Amino acid sequence: MSTSAQHQVSCGGGEISETMQVMAKHKSCGTVGGSGKASCGSQAGIGNVPNEVWEKVKDHPCYSEEAHHHYARMHVAVAPACNIQCNYCNRKYDCANESRPGIVSEKLTPEQAAEKVLAVASAIPQMSVVGVAGPGDPLANPDKTFKTFELVNKLAPDLKLCLSTNGLALADHVDTIARLKVDHVTITINMIDPDIGAKIYPWIFYRHKRYTGIEAASILSNRQLQGLEMLTARGILCKVNSVMIPGINDQHLVEVNKAVKSRGAFLHNVMPLISSPEHGTVFGLSGQRGPTAQEVTALQDSCESEMNMMRHCRQCRADAVGLLGEDRGAEFTMEKIMAMDIKYDEQARKEYQAKVEKARVAKLAAKQEQLAGLASASSQIKVLVAVATKGSGLINQHFGHAKEFQIYELSTSGAKFVGRRPIHPYCQGGHGEDSKLEIAIGAINDCHAVFVSKIGGCPKAELIKAGIEPVDQYAYEFIDGSAIAWFKFYLDKVNEGKIKHVERVDPAACRNALISAA
Repeated sequence: MSTSAQHQVSCGGGEISETMQVMAKHKSCGTVGGSGKASCGSQAGIGNVPNEVWEKVKDHPCYSEEAHHHYARMHVAVAPACNIQCNYCNRKYDCANESRPGIVSEKLTPEQAAEKVLAVASAIPQMSVVGVAGPGDPLANPDKTFKTFELVNKLAPDLKLCLSTNGLALADHVDTIARLKVDHVTITINMIDPDIGAKIYPWIFYRHKRYTGIEAASILSNRQLQGLEMLTARGILCKVNSVMIPGINDQHLVEVNKAVKSRGAFLHNVMPLISSPEHGTVFGLSGQRGPTAQEVTALQDSCESEMNMMRHCRQCRADAVGLLGEDRGAEFTMEKIMAMDIKYDEQARKEYQAKVEKARVAKLAAKQEQLAGLASASSQIKVLVAVATKGSGLINQHFGHAKEFQIYELSTSGAKFVGRRPIHPYCQGGHGEDSKLEIAIGAINDCHAVFVSKIGGCPKAELIKAGIEPVDQYAYEFIDGSAIAWFKFYLDKVNEGKIKHVERVDPAACRNALISAA
């Protein structure tokens, strides 16, 4: 680490206090794993965390991998201005054809945003979180952001509030964030070394002055870490987003991971750079490549020994609506909302969500039942499997309709979600496209099986030819329990000599997966 990086870790010249170090070690959780890692991360489930933390994450789809199967979120685009420039960002308005941060179809006033929240929450009872994530920076637009939160608090007090920020102005607004009961804040931190930061950020605008280069990156990093400390000291859960940029900060993000963990971050989300030239970003136009899916997974694995990692991120639009992985924003334009008869029924929403919780308990029970069957197994075998799902934690999607596969690692410890592989659907209008089938199979070529609700004869034959088992006997059953049951059967066949286990570590695998759905 460079001298400037070491300076950044001390957060602006002031060493973090003993109290902060203790809090960071426990990360607001009562249980701690190896290397101080808490057991309450993105895959947290019922019973794994203290009640006060579980209540905050159990229905937040971004803070809990398990919750994202069941709960939806919405972003309201009330914050158009930004106080920094990132080489990976190009904000676009009135844009319905791209799916990435900074993109919106409509900019809203706080009053319009509140009306839209009521409309969406009335139509989507599993919607649990309202966030402001742009299209600029919420805290570069504090009046609009906080007015929106005040209105939502008044009209729909059962909804959680969330904001996502670059952190430059964060320390100035911690008191207001706490007062408005914003329990979740995401900070994008891509570096703690200004030498690296200067390659990512051309400029920042701070205290009515524009800064560039290493000076700009130094100010930004200090402010980000200061804001993170202040939030965690208030008991506000913080997720840190980091954009992985090969050749610039990919190796450095391990140091970022350690720095944010020491300051109490709850979750770390390493995201791939989106750098298609058509997006018009500096990195895209200069030919800076994004990482492969395998490179992202390897970095996440490197960081996971230190703290909990988010692996189910969809890098959402600034006006995203619905479950992660879907975008229902087109259903809720202001023009359509004006024609709606909005009836916000908080009790009906609570009743619906009670049903969701019953389903979660059933899912956990199914998983525990299958885990019990693995208790006596002794094997070092680990395999990856792909799952086609539309949500609710179920295997409920046709192979040909899948826009992504969720990837699980199976071992005698159970089923662990490790990532997602976006693809273009193979089946279009009832007809399959050979080129898209080849891409879909290539995206999961390191997997031993793919779980689907249904699959046609042609793709089934091609999967088998590629050495990937198509599994449809668990259609509409829970993912975890079904995957564990299949794995136990797989181990039995290996132990009985009926099949030979073959490692499917293919350097070319995942290259056909779309790094983003944009």
